[in-house]
Amino acid sequence: MSPESQASQALPSRRRRAPRGGRHRGDESFLLPPGSPALVLAVPGSSRTAGGVPEELARLVEIEHTGQPTLVGYLEGDDRNLGAVLAQVQRQREDEPGAVVVPLATGPDPAAEGAIRKFVADAPVPALPTEPLGPHPLIAEALHDRLADAGLARADRIRMMTMVTAAGGIIVVVPGDAFAVRQAEVTGVLLASRLASPVFTARIDDGHAVQTAAAQLRASGVQRLAVAPHLIGHEPDARHIAAAAAAAGAEHAGPLGAHPALAKLAALRYTETLASALSS
Repeated sequence: MSPESQASQALPSRRRRAPRGGRHRGDESFLLPPGSPALVLAVPGSSRTAGGVPEELARLVEIEHTGQPTLVGYLEGDDRNLGAVLAQVQRQREDEPGAVVVPLATGPDPAAEGAIRKFVADAPVPALPTEPLGPHPLIAEALHDRLADAGLARADRIRMMTMVTAAGGIIVVVPGDAFAVRQAEVTGVLLASRLASPVFTARIDDGHAVQTAAAQLRASGVQRLAVAPHLIGHEPDARHIAAAAAAAGAEHAGPLGAHPALAKLAALRYTETLASALSS
C-alpha cells in the first residue's frame, strides 16, 4: 500500500457542523475513521493535582472534533499513568501506530517531552509523540477570552477583535525556560494585534522579569496592567500566577483551563503528526 493510500484511509476527514451558539462557535471539525490510532493526552504531573481539566479537554476533543474516545495519561503517579494507558492501547493496523501522544502543554517543556519520549519508547505498541499545543494563533484567542472573562478585555462579538480593553497593557506569563518565553512571544504578538494594546512576555516564576515588563509598560503610559497566564492550570507553575500579578502590580486572568481552542489544537497536532508519519 502506498503512503498516499495509507494517508487517505487513516487520516481524519473534515466535516461541516451545524453552527451552535456561544462565543466559541466552531463550524469545522475532524472525524476519525474507526480503527484510527488512539489520541492520548499526556499530562505533566499527576491526576491528584490536575483538577479534572485534562478529562474535560478530552471530552471536548471527542465531542467537538474526533468522534472517537480520547485517552488521558499522566506523567507522574500510578493513577492513569501514561505508561499504563499506552500498555492498554490496541494497535488496529500493522501499517499504523497504535497511538499518537499529544503533550497537554502550551509550549516547550524539555522535562515533560523527555518523559513522554521514554514512555513512547517503552510502550508495547508503536506510538508517536507530537509537538506541544503552542505556539499557535488559537492560544492567543484563548488568552483573549480569559482576559475578557476576568473583565480585563472586551471583545467585539461580530469581528472577534477587541475594540476597547479594560487593561492598557498585558504581561503574558509563561512557564518554562527562556526558550519557552521566546516561543510564547509569537503568541504575544498575535494577542497584541487582537487587543490593539502592548503585550510583553516574562517567565511566570521570575519576579524581576515581570517587574521589568511592568515598568516598561508604565513608562509608555499604560495605567492599568493585566497578567495573562500562558498555561492550562494543571502545571506546577500555576501556583505562581498570583505572585506574578502582585510583582507587576496588576490584575490577572485565570488559566486557560478547558478552553475549546485547546481541544481543537490537540486534534490538529494529532492529524499533523499522523499525516507526516504516513507520508514519509
